[in-house]
Amino acid sequence: MSARGRRRRGAPDSGFTMDETVAEYIRRTVLKIPRHEIMEMLTTWDFLSKTQLQTINVHQIKESISQEVVELCEENSASIKQAAILDMIYNHTYRNKKIWTVYQMTKAAGEETDSFNLADFKYNFKRSLRSALKNVTINFREYEDNATWIRIAWGTQYTKPNQYKATYVVYHSQTPYVFISSLRNRIPLLCQALVHASNYHDIHEMELRSRCLDSLKDIVFKRYCQTFQTYHPRPLQERNVAPEKVDLRIIQENKKEKERIQSVNQEVFGEGLQPKIEFAQYKLETMFKGEPEMDILTEKEPFRCVVKFSSPHLLEALKSLAPAGMADAPISPLLTCIPQKARNYFKIKERKGILSASCLGP
Repeated sequence: MSARGRRRRGAPDSGFTMDETVAEYIRRTVLKIPRHEIMEMLTTWDFLSKTQLQTINVHQIKESISQEVVELCEENSASIKQAAILDMIYNHTYRNKKIWTVYQMTKAAGEETDSFNLADFKYNFKRSLRSALKNVTINFREYEDNATWIRIAWGTQYTKPNQYKATYVVYHSQTPYVFISSLRNRIPLLCQALVHASNYHDIHEMELRSRCLDSLKDIVFKRYCQTFQTYHPRPLQERNVAPEKVDLRIIQENKKEKERIQSVNQEVFGEGLQPKIEFAQYKLETMFKGEPEMDILTEKEPFRCVVKFSSPHLLEALKSLAPAGMADAPISPLLTCIPQKARNYFKIKERKGILSASCLGP
């Protein structure tokens, strides 16, 4: 049932009719929430009273639940601001559904870091963005670790903001790092507003992206040498397997090599779980290496291609290769440098006759 066909429960003499776009957006947001988390998120939202929440029957179909929530919101005269806050709560809980890109802000030479004031930041951010674009919806919400979440719904000079394609920004005060999702042609406006509001001089993309926002924070905040808590693999189930007959001479022969691989692997990756990165991309612009007599390429042009590695947990997958006998130890630094260099997009090119990679630079 669409928002237009819903039953109205607002007070007949209140004179308030909730905007249809707001009602539909709230309805769709509730439908996205897993049934067992609906009441928890609505409670966190803190827009409906406890009495109103108790009237919601969570055991009926979700479509009916969403309609009940919309009707209660109309009683409370909900606006797009309240609808956006509910969307922020959902996206904070399911932040790994988005792809996040890391940006780093910089100060001018000799400029010191100013003390952070959240109220000033919000005011300057809104003023900067709205001076360039009138039709834009901006919402803020503070979370743990000094994280300020910003939700921006973009419109144009002639159209209202599209609430279904909102951009999310996560900024940690007193740090130069910003995490941005779902942004295309609005990046100059957003970056300008961020730099102005946070009193920085410039901002640039770090070529570091992932769905796991917490792992990106682990990397840029230099927490990758610790035991990471951002990914928890399921333990393997034990099985009753008959013992195999093993040649003790083979065990003795491979013992030292296994110890060496284990030592090298630990030196490269550390003891803890790695940050969760799902992919790494390498753009090659190198000369073709082959026997001159083969005459495969007569022109000395760079050999261009893109190589992409992907896995639900790429760094842990790379870490397991050598112990499993699927790769030599140590693994190439082109693959293992991702946390240290804080990037997973690379360009590899020729430099003075020697193969080099941008990831190995400063």
